[in-house]
Amino acid sequence: MSKSRRLEKSAKNLTKMMGMYYTYNKIQAKKGKFVVWIAIVVPVELLKGFDDLIIAVPENHSAMCAAKKLGPTLAETAESKGFSMDLCSYARIDMGSMFGDGENSPIGGLPKPDLLISNTNNCSLLVKWFDVYHREYDIPHFILDIPFCYEEQKEKDLEYIVRQYRELIDFIEDLSGKEFSIEKVKEAIKYSNQAMKHWKRFLGYAAHHPSGISAFDSFVHMAPYLSSHRGTPLIVEHFKMLADETQALMEEGEYPVKNEKYRLLWDNIAPWHQLRPMSSKLAKIDANIIYATYTSCMGTVEGEIERYSLDPNKPLRSLARIQNSTVCPYGLELRFNAMSEMIEWFDIDGVVFTSNFSCKPYSVMQLDLMRKIQESYPKVPCVMINVDHADVRKYNEEKVFLKIETLIEEIESIREKSIES
Repeated sequence: MSKSRRLEKSAKNLTKMMGMYYTYNKIQAKKGKFVVWIAIVVPVELLKGFDDLIIAVPENHSAMCAAKKLGPTLAETAESKGFSMDLCSYARIDMGSMFGDGENSPIGGLPKPDLLISNTNNCSLLVKWFDVYHREYDIPHFILDIPFCYEEQKEKDLEYIVRQYRELIDFIEDLSGKEFSIEKVKEAIKYSNQAMKHWKRFLGYAAHHPSGISAFDSFVHMAPYLSSHRGTPLIVEHFKMLADETQALMEEGEYPVKNEKYRLLWDNIAPWHQLRPMSSKLAKIDANIIYATYTSCMGTVEGEIERYSLDPNKPLRSLARIQNSTVCPYGLELRFNAMSEMIEWFDIDGVVFTSNFSCKPYSVMQLDLMRKIQESYPKVPCVMINVDHADVRKYNEEKVFLKIETLIEEIESIREKSIES
């Protein structure tokens, strides 16, 4: 990756934003503000309907800990309590922080919650994970039950989700003593729409040759969307800055991999402990993972690349509609359709499927998906690598890059055959 000025301004702003997010939460919690821990797919915009609600996201905290190489230390704390190493590393890391009273967390852990909100569509383990906190802290745990998505969301499923939103609103009002304002939710939705417009503009620069971004850029800069910055002017400002800076760098001839020869697609969660070493090593062989299913789904429904615009005049229905935004609740055909669109739209040379030890919902159908892609796109070779998104103990760099190098050789072979024919 270029060492010149890669997204310097945006990187500084991101550090400032996330530092402010964690610091603000701590300060406000000490003042006695109502603290809610949520799963990443729980709609933050809905919670913006309450004043002074402190929102923390354990998954986000775990990813940060992993990126700072603290994952194994925290995970081992949870494992010492009897939690299996086979469980999701996000869960083990954050539970380790909780059991250790924030020791070894770069921010001293998350502020103690008053309410937990999980969901079933992103990962069924989340419910069990949050139940640990429910027992340890003796606080309520509200579970959003979201139907799996094999095709476009059905009306009855959308209505079912909306009813649960209404129940959640009443529940928070009773528990916190705060009054809900639907107008504030509408305002948050407007900001989210603006933010996602800039986010999609940023991701769209992957279509350029060479790509204006790498997937590693998108992995890092998705963080504000998975925090309480979502639905605020700050995230609009950041994503606009990110897209504008990317465009400006491209106009000056600055690219993540200037001599890009191999354009790759990534399928699964980011390997947080490997972002810099993996991107640098790929750049040395003129390869760039330009796009990822993981970050593409933000602001979409059912895997579409195009942004899905929320309707501020139908706030609850709009937020219920995008509960099918993430990859994990998709059936095989939806995943295949989404990935096919990405391969064609971004001129992908090869696909890196990442079998993730921690994320069974994301990984469970990847072999079938890879077969379908290989059958439909014989000139786009695929490889399956093993990784864990947050536990570096389950990562073997040598084996991973041996497979990636094999993928590069396959791409070269296909190109040579095309020239000969």
